[in-house]
Amino acid sequence: MSRTSPHTSPEGLAPEGELSRRGLLRTAGGLTAALALGAASSVVTTAEAAPAAFTHPGMLHAYGELNRAKVRVAAGDDPWLSGWNRLTANSHSASTWTPNPQATVIRGGTGENYGILYNDIHAAYQNALRWKIAGTTAHGDAAVRILNAWSSTLTTVTGNADRFLAAGIYGYQFANVAELMRGYGGFDLERFKTMMLNVFYPLNNQFLNNHNDACITNYWANWDLCTMNSILAIGILCDDGAKYDQAVNYFKNGAGNGAIRRAVPFLYDSQGLAQWQESGRDQGHTMMGMGQMGAFCEMAWSQGEDLYGYDNNRFMKAAQYVAKYNLGENVPFTAYTWGTGQNCAQQTHTVISSSGRGQLRPVWDLLHYHYARRRGLSVPYITRMAESVRPEGGGGDYGPNSGGYDQLGFGTLMYAK
Repeated sequence: MSRTSPHTSPEGLAPEGELSRRGLLRTAGGLTAALALGAASSVVTTAEAAPAAFTHPGMLHAYGELNRAKVRVAAGDDPWLSGWNRLTANSHSASTWTPNPQATVIRGGTGENYGILYNDIHAAYQNALRWKIAGTTAHGDAAVRILNAWSSTLTTVTGNADRFLAAGIYGYQFANVAELMRGYGGFDLERFKTMMLNVFYPLNNQFLNNHNDACITNYWANWDLCTMNSILAIGILCDDGAKYDQAVNYFKNGAGNGAIRRAVPFLYDSQGLAQWQESGRDQGHTMMGMGQMGAFCEMAWSQGEDLYGYDNNRFMKAAQYVAKYNLGENVPFTAYTWGTGQNCAQQTHTVISSSGRGQLRPVWDLLHYHYARRRGLSVPYITRMAESVRPEGGGGDYGPNSGGYDQLGFGTLMYAK
């Protein structure tokens, strides 16, 4: 069953706070199973089935979000117009962008060139948004030109362990652009799918299954999450239910740090907060985690699956925690111990890290508009963080290094409600 909403607004949107029936059933089932098992660290073992028919477009941007942005920008309404102006001011969104496809992309070690890939992906994404929202053929053509150039050229993603980050982050981002351009004249979707299945997915699957032959907890939550995002996105793009299920079941029951109860190991329910796995590491990677898990939940939502609310809003509590601390306020912290390397040598974080505290990343409007507007929940810290970043930009607006391209961005434009 694909995601459906029986009642729609004039913009084709479900009423605020309304979940799809399928999402409600899945959320209820997951919570019931968790309660039956007892503790917050319990594991739900029921495997969920992928939708019988995938919704397209159905990743970060489903029809409702795209249509709303189109209508609101055309009407000159804020904050959509401010988000649109941020997009059109970005040089990556120019229809004259010339792709530079490589046969081999290297991240980590000698000969790194992965910046070429992420710049081209963000250019393709931004041009795709301009086509979807304003209908300008030049931008649609530019997006397709970039996608086709890479699918006809790229054969290998390699490097040291960071190759798995590249395959994950750029895999899910690339798939999202292809989903937006599905059906556009001249886009070779089948060849693009082949690239995703032959170049990106094998690395994604390898990492999720053996974690580079390291201790299962050696890699931070973000490593799992970007990998899970790529597998989920490839599953949707290719209408592959097995891959979709692989990613969703890992979110619920995986052994690594991307699984929800490992990414969010400690709950402070009396405060409505929960500690994020990387909080003792630094705040830049912690906020990256908000973007990675937020993207995963949004893609699943577009297919009728409510993971935002899974396990009694566990992710929401973590996002509140991260936002509160990065707004300059105090949060509780429980010592976090994990195994590292190949022999699982233990290390411990005893205090939350202030490194990178308060930095801005375009990850918050997605969370604010979901929890506060779709669901009607009070998320004051998420809301304040979103307000501090708004209007969100994208790749190219947050510095030249890879961290500025970890999120596709433009959440104000695409998710405001």
